[in-house]
Amino acid sequence: MRIKIPFGQAELPIDLEQKNIGEIIYPVKVKKKNEEKVIIDGLNNPIESRSFKDFLKGGKNILIIVNDGTRSTPTAKILDAIKNIIVDFPVKFLIATDVSRAPTEQECNLIFGKNYMHFGGQVFVHDSRKKEDLILLGKTRHKTPIYLNKLAIEADRIIVIGSVAPHYYAGFTGGRGLIFPGIAGYESILANRKLAIDDNAIVLETENNPVFTDALDAVNALKTDNIFSIQIVQDSQRNIYDVKTGELNASFLAAINSAREIYCVSIKSKYDVVVTVVPYPYDTDLYQSQVAVDNVKHVLKENGILIFISECRNGIGKRAFFDLLMDAFSPEEAMMKIQEEYKLGYHKSAKIIGILQTSQIWALTNLNPDDLESIFIKPYDSIQDAFDSAIKEKGDDVKILFLMHGSITIPVIEKKKVFSVIKDLKF
Repeated sequence: MRIKIPFGQAELPIDLEQKNIGEIIYPVKVKKKNEEKVIIDGLNNPIESRSFKDFLKGGKNILIIVNDGTRSTPTAKILDAIKNIIVDFPVKFLIATDVSRAPTEQECNLIFGKNYMHFGGQVFVHDSRKKEDLILLGKTRHKTPIYLNKLAIEADRIIVIGSVAPHYYAGFTGGRGLIFPGIAGYESILANRKLAIDDNAIVLETENNPVFTDALDAVNALKTDNIFSIQIVQDSQRNIYDVKTGELNASFLAAINSAREIYCVSIKSKYDVVVTVVPYPYDTDLYQSQVAVDNVKHVLKENGILIFISECRNGIGKRAFFDLLMDAFSPEEAMMKIQEEYKLGYHKSAKIIGILQTSQIWALTNLNPDDLESIFIKPYDSIQDAFDSAIKEKGDDVKILFLMHGSITIPVIEKKKVFSVIKDLKF
């Protein structure tokens, strides 16, 4: 059987016997919705909150927190829907940059759309390193210092506009993330990122995830009930699929349910060989593409082979994680260095090391093969050779799982359904 694997803007064919094909998973396809209607329905049905108009009443210092230009959040579409409501109120906008650079003028126009001409003078950009703009509110249960932008602390109303999707170490994006780490201080963000090396800092996990609970503590330190949340779920084509609004945590949890419908795909079992593909345009570099590796590790059997396919057309990307692994004699030595002195980006190294401790990572990319070998990843320049080698190592009857878009598709093992009849049950 011939299968075509996306690679850059082309496709690479491979030939496999039917017996070796376990499952081939593609992103969930849904019918495109009327986006304006979805937004209005969300605004008209807030969860555990008064209406949006009532929320604004009496506000004298209203802050709207939005994502920066590196996120796909359709902020402009939300602003189009609420502009006529907020125009008569004293609003400021704060762009949540985390540790990223300030957006360019062009990116601001993308974030705000046509609304930028009207609200541009009221837009502020968060700078995590600008200490005079930060206020310390205490520490989280994980001892993370809670430095937040003073504009949020001074506001009497806060509106957050975010998007919810699975995240490989924070569980999910969105919700509390607009505030922490979105508008947090550098010291706070560094401490929060270090928690990503914890075994419970994984995709889809929230309750026991230290990165997530750390952020919850930080938001709770604001000690305000005056937060109105607008959470957006997009489909795999980045069309608006759902909008949940209202109380911050309630709207976020509701949006998680919708995000699972879009991003989670049921599979039958774990596999000895898992293929995760990063198609264009998600295949920018190794730093970005690593997400597709982490999104599938939980369905790889111990001593398995994870085959990673991404063009990585712009090379390595942010190099901190790569340089750490490259300079180490072994994955274990690299992990010791991470624990001794954490730097931003090292969580990527830790995630790769976690897989290497029990399994192999093979890769087909446009990167220098020597670079991959230096970080303990086995390079291949022929996709057919990679699959032939995997079958030879794991046996002629081995079954292979294919994730054709590992960056946005999360495989979830189906739970067996148990049917029973219980009579006269008493508590």
